Amino acid sequence: MNDFIRSMARPTPGRPARAALVGTSFKHEHLGAIIEEGLPDGFFEVHAENYMGAGGPPHRALAAIRERHPVSLHGVCMSIGGPDALDLTHLARFRDLVARYEPAFVSEHLAWSSHGGTFFNDLLPLPYHRETLDRVCAHIDQMQSAIGRPILLENPSTYVMFASSTLSETDFLRAVAQKTGCGLLLDVNNVFVSAINHGYSAHEYLSAFPLEYVGEIHLAGHSEQLDDEHQPLLIDSHDSPVADVVWDLYAQVISRIGAVPTLIEWDSDLPAWPVLRAQAEAARQIMTQRIPTYNEGLCHEA
Repeated sequence: MNDFIRSMARPTPGRPARAALVGTSFKHEHLGAIIEEGLPDGFFEVHAENYMGAGGPPHRALAAIRERHPVSLHGVCMSIGGPDALDLTHLARFRDLVARYEPAFVSEHLAWSSHGGTFFNDLLPLPYHRETLDRVCAHIDQMQSAIGRPILLENPSTYVMFASSTLSETDFLRAVAQKTGCGLLLDVNNVFVSAINHGYSAHEYLSAFPLEYVGEIHLAGHSEQLDDEHQPLLIDSHDSPVADVVWDLYAQVISRIGAVPTLIEWDSDLPAWPVLRAQAEAARQIMTQRIPTYNEGLCHEA
């Protein structure tokens, strides 16, 4: 973890709680409002692939945000879980972005999105077994070596499961963190989406999740559909407010691990800035309310 993340460490009994850091996706439509109104104790996330050009309006906007707030660099095309070697050109561009903006958080997905030199516009799932574990760890080691710092690896939202898996997703993530030294980005909406789609308990998944490695949390909205058998199918769409059930899951996580930097993802059907900011402040309120519960738990453990 870098110094900024250490500065936002979870509270401990007997010490005052630090500010609950919250953030949102950064969209250029909101630039004026963000500069005018700000987001106290806030940060903004951008997708790295949108800023891999040398300059122009995207970089001017991001530079304006970076002057005022920490940023989170979130990769969507590294293909950490892919069967091919990492794309060295893409990795170099990612490295240069990290050096240029010195983000507070750097993250990628437990997924694959390329094969045979072709990039797909999807974050595709992978089976959880020894072969994929070794490949994912090797790719993370390569990425962390290139950028000179640990990354956070995000749990996916999935729509299929592999019969060949020999590890649970939570055990797979724990093993990756232990072997590579990376942290984890816990996307609570992804947990709920996958749980509904595959018919398991989101609460049981979170009970098994290696929360000790979590350095950031994502929250987002999802959409509801029906599959070909007319069963519920949730899509991680990032186009609506966070659902009440996801807020409840989030509150339970915060009660267990204390305040963790939390970001609201909203990527399409964008609302006005005050709506998005209110979602971030709702996360801050939950953290503020739940920190005493977390501290009380630590005191009982002691």
